[in-house]
Amino acid sequence: MPLIAVVMGSKSDSETVQPMLELFKQLRIDFEVQIISAHRNPDKVREFAQGARKRDIEVIIAAAGGAAHLPGVIASWTTLPVIGVPLASSDLKGVDALYSIVQMPAGIPVACVAVGSAGVKNAAFLAAEILGIKYPIIRKAYENYRRSLQGESK
Repeated sequence: MPLIAVVMGSKSDSETVQPMLELFKQLRIDFEVQIISAHRNPDKVREFAQGARKRDIEVIIAAAGGAAHLPGVIASWTTLPVIGVPLASSDLKGVDALYSIVQMPAGIPVACVAVGSAGVKNAAFLAAEILGIKYPIIRKAYENYRRSLQGESK
């Protein structure tokens, strides 16, 4: 039963989001991965977003670069939490994607994390925090991870 859906606009984004998937495995969170372009296949994006809840998805993470419409388009079709991950895929190094994701109109929120590897990882951690509200096992796994960070700063 996947709790999280990770969506990318292009197969070329797979390597960039791989650390996120590794974190889900480490935290023992079930996930699915989809590659759907908001521009090339808008009907498939709509079908995915509208059917996510029926597939037991509880959080959607959408990674996109450039115009980065994918997170916003998904959010327009579902009331599930959507986390947007801006990717550095253009000459603007992800700033364009960041601005696109954070400029959603009132009523259609998309959470947004940083550009780059920190953003990819923080999207996973934010999803774990959201799911940890309902699932004690995920909360404990994430709390253990956070405790492990305390040793890294010494």
